[in-house]
Amino acid sequence: MNLSPTAQATLLLTSYFSPPQDDSEKPLTNTEWGRFAVWLKNKDATPADLLSTQFHQLLEGWSDKKITLERLLALLARGHSLALAVEKWQRAGLWVITRSDDDYPKRLKSRLKNDAPPVLFGCGNKALLNIGGIAVIGSRNAGHEDLQFTHNLGTKAAYHGNGIVSGGARGVDETAMLATIKNGGNVIGVLADSLLKTATASKWRQGLIDGHLVLISPFYPEVGFNTGHAMARNKYIYCLADAALVVHSGLKGGTISGAEENLKKQWVPLWVKPSKDSSAGNSLLVDQGGFWCPETIDQVDLSSLTAISFSNSLKPTDNQDDLFNDWLPAPSAQLDIFSDSETSAELPTAKSTNTESNFNSEAHLLDSDNSTDFYQLFITDLLRFTNTPKKSDEIELRTGLHKSQINQWLKQAINDGYVKKLSHPLRYQRIES
Repeated sequence: MNLSPTAQATLLLTSYFSPPQDDSEKPLTNTEWGRFAVWLKNKDATPADLLSTQFHQLLEGWSDKKITLERLLALLARGHSLALAVEKWQRAGLWVITRSDDDYPKRLKSRLKNDAPPVLFGCGNKALLNIGGIAVIGSRNAGHEDLQFTHNLGTKAAYHGNGIVSGGARGVDETAMLATIKNGGNVIGVLADSLLKTATASKWRQGLIDGHLVLISPFYPEVGFNTGHAMARNKYIYCLADAALVVHSGLKGGTISGAEENLKKQWVPLWVKPSKDSSAGNSLLVDQGGFWCPETIDQVDLSSLTAISFSNSLKPTDNQDDLFNDWLPAPSAQLDIFSDSETSAELPTAKSTNTESNFNSEAHLLDSDNSTDFYQLFITDLLRFTNTPKKSDEIELRTGLHKSQINQWLKQAINDGYVKKLSHPLRYQRIES
């Protein structure tokens, strides 16, 4: 996984690398990142400039009640956590793209502008991110008739070469995606949670292997279900498609709220399947501007679903220029921080006492011309906080590493003369040079 300096800085500022802690600084939200990015652009700077040793000069003049300098510096100082997290995700087959990457979906940029997520985590065929297609939307608890319609819709889409975009949840989402993949069609799955776990699920394995599936999420790949995330990701499903079809909606919940947002923003035309369920909200969506689609799949003309064009619909001639395009890295600027070669970065021998110097040490490791060795990153962090003796569980909590990995590296650190082991109770303390 090659991460440019711009991508590294974007991840540091906007992403989680472990479960959120109450006492840790929260990454920038999409809105906050957009605000800060515009400020950088106006200074003729890029996120990559924040990885230089002169970053504090770059931030002169920045003032924001929510995005404080202390918050920015704390986020930028997480180089160790970034490297370990990305290595873990890479081992599971995940990749990361940012708005400054060529692979980033054009439809998201065109429709959401600077509110498009700064980072997307994913697994599978990146080329599918720009295929468009039909967003298939529906309840988790849809009935048999609706699920059969959904299955047939996925099959028909695959046969006619139409991509399917959906949310990966059980019910309508999962049925549409699996039917399309089974019949050789292409699918974009936009997940609200558990990307790391989902990417290894057996039901998606063949689609990923065959290149017919891409799973993406704008959220931390290991986050559990969160209602807010589930609601927030709906907009991405619509904006990645060319039309949407709601199979079944309740009177409240994520399906109807997402569809209403699409109708308000007019991202893509919204088609609605007629429903015999008296508790369904399908007719409400038509009252608000949706279109009835034929009741049987044989009558559905897939090409007609995308024939309507809204002001926010993507056109082939759309100019994709935005404030992030100047941040595209040249090929020579790509950093492979995960190769097996050794790094020549010097290891610190004393704990830094302020955020700025902490950041400079991390930036040096990440921005080195050589690749980063993760044992050395572990030692970098270890030496910072073992000026007083620490138990192994404290080290585990600090680093987020598995206990077996910590024990292995602690033994190596003792042999290498970085720390010493103390008894009664068992603790570890750095050796002062």
